[in-house]
Amino acid sequence: MSYFTTPSRVIITCHKRLAPYLEQEVKDLGFDIEEAFVTGLRIKASINECIKLNLNLYCASQVLYSLGSFTAHHPDDVYRFLVQMPWEDIIAGEGYFSVTSNVQNPTINNSMFANLRVKDAIVDRFRDKKGTRPTTGSDLIGAVIHLFWKNDSAEIFIDTSGDSLARHGYRKIPGRAPMLEALASATILASRWDRNSTFINPMCGSGTLAIEAALIATNSRPGLFRDNFAFMHVLGYDQEIYDAEQAKLEEQIRDVPGLRIIATDYSNVAIANARKNAIAAGVSELIDFECCDFAETEVPKENKGVFFINPEYGDRLGEIAELEETYARIGDFMKQKCGGYFGYVFTGNLDLAKKIGLKAKRRIEFYTSTIDCRLLEYELYEGTRREFNPPAAPLA
Repeated sequence: MSYFTTPSRVIITCHKRLAPYLEQEVKDLGFDIEEAFVTGLRIKASINECIKLNLNLYCASQVLYSLGSFTAHHPDDVYRFLVQMPWEDIIAGEGYFSVTSNVQNPTINNSMFANLRVKDAIVDRFRDKKGTRPTTGSDLIGAVIHLFWKNDSAEIFIDTSGDSLARHGYRKIPGRAPMLEALASATILASRWDRNSTFINPMCGSGTLAIEAALIATNSRPGLFRDNFAFMHVLGYDQEIYDAEQAKLEEQIRDVPGLRIIATDYSNVAIANARKNAIAAGVSELIDFECCDFAETEVPKENKGVFFINPEYGDRLGEIAELEETYARIGDFMKQKCGGYFGYVFTGNLDLAKKIGLKAKRRIEFYTSTIDCRLLEYELYEGTRREFNPPAAPLA
């Protein structure tokens, strides 16, 4: 049986609250959604189709291809089921594989033990059938096998991704408290930005939001920045299939005449690092970087789009007092300089957000790490409200 051409259950995972944007991405690629949940969704696909998913998705973390489900009360049940599977048809005998897991079972208090039982089953199967065994390790550089085990229900997957897709691979210098690339993409997809009008990103830090905006606008997919995926190390992998999908990525990049993405930060170091990251992503010519206070950021009067800022949230009293003034200044800047734009403030501190002094039209829920965050949307009217004709709201 060729897993590369045989459809099976495929689980595409993502960080919490990114699922609505991931779902739309997957639909746009032509797949039917069988089930959506808080941290991902389920479809039916072959591994060859998983190649397309891995290369194209902005908001995903892993693409998991199911090899089968089973009942397991104890780690030994996991071993007994897996040792019977034809691992010699999945992993090269001289190859390398890793094991990851998501385990919630009362017999397990350390997921590493569950990983070990999976590894033991695969290695013992090889020894029995081939008299040799592949090497193993924790680095996700070869084939990756994933165990999902909750209560008495277990499922074993080929993780076709390996390293998380949520990190898009271009960011060489992350800077201070950087936004995860998949999260940055999702917040942009959640906005009303039309991908043609001006995108203004003060307090840009390492440049993630501005770079993701440039990638989304030009339809440049994350697969362009990565040359190793776990599916490449599964027996039956066809380089020609991958090359064909890579060629499609190049072909679908679009030119956006007149697009302006403006990114500013008060730190010279941050701007220098953001430029380096933009060069690595191949979009440096699309972004105007400048070192200045956010209130000095250029706001073009033509082709008005969105103003998008991710200020600090603060975790000490001294910081909070200083940030209250900053948030108030953000509100003043949007009111005085950004008429005709949509304003977006991404924050994990709703008390500080009150200092903006504007009523948010939408409050879109996100998480960053373990912080409950909101993307606050503001209609910044130019002239009378009746004259303002905003684009339709995307997914919330």
